[in-house]
Amino acid sequence: MKLSVSVTNFSWPEGTAAIGAHLALLAEILDGTDVDTLWVADHLLQADPASRLDEPMLEAYTTLGFLAAKTAKLRLGTLVTATTFRDPAVLIKAVTTLDVLSGGRAWLGLGAGYNADEASALGLFLPPTGERFDRLAELLQLARRMWDGDESPFVGRYYRAGRPIGRPTPITRPPILIGGTGERRTLRLVAEYADACNLFNIPNGEQVIRRQLDALGRHCDELGRPRQEIEHTVTTALTPGESADQLVERYGRLAELGIHHIVVIARGRAWTHAELDVLVSTTAQLRSVVPQSF
Repeated sequence: MKLSVSVTNFSWPEGTAAIGAHLALLAEILDGTDVDTLWVADHLLQADPASRLDEPMLEAYTTLGFLAAKTAKLRLGTLVTATTFRDPAVLIKAVTTLDVLSGGRAWLGLGAGYNADEASALGLFLPPTGERFDRLAELLQLARRMWDGDESPFVGRYYRAGRPIGRPTPITRPPILIGGTGERRTLRLVAEYADACNLFNIPNGEQVIRRQLDALGRHCDELGRPRQEIEHTVTTALTPGESADQLVERYGRLAELGIHHIVVIARGRAWTHAELDVLVSTTAQLRSVVPQSF
């Protein structure tokens, strides 16, 4: 089983001037370990319900570029980018650039988007739900086209590109992760386009995760795609004071459900060195206890 870290909060006690140093140190600590990916949230306002709306939030792709320069091993991505945050060609170019400059370590993390309060506060485009999913499908089609080197005109319902040139192409074609739990549309798009899904580990949520993975399996069957091709990831919060042994036990239960990759957040707070030490110890134990599927 893989374990990754997601940074969702930048409220270190030393304030704004220290954010860069804290991020750099966090990345350098994790880069020499078995942690798989360093993720960042893609919001312009703090979206964690356990945090205040006015707490610091950094723009995701600028942050990932900074982290790429501080690391050599960690994979890097957003968990996740809302489809309508950026023009599709600009987003695809940003992820391609991250991949090229990091030596092939980028993910494309996507979701349909949901945060109406954030959109209203900052004037962001957020169309109705059905349209967001349609736009997500077209974005995925365009990414595939540009990364395949297909420069023929792209004409969708919402997006058009007369000649979608994608140069340079990625060093390693970024795997696509789609975040969300909608069994009808989200998981259908996962089955059709994605390399990974991201679910949520809610309290007593084992039944829910099992049902969602079953739904994903049905979509794969309908499309003739082996479900084993899709990496099953889940986001879960680290409980303050949780030990490595406790985490191994908890994550082992998720592995039994079919989860391959755990993404850990620190809810409502910035990461501390002590918590990172616990995660590093956990990764070493997980590799010996839970076989790695991907």
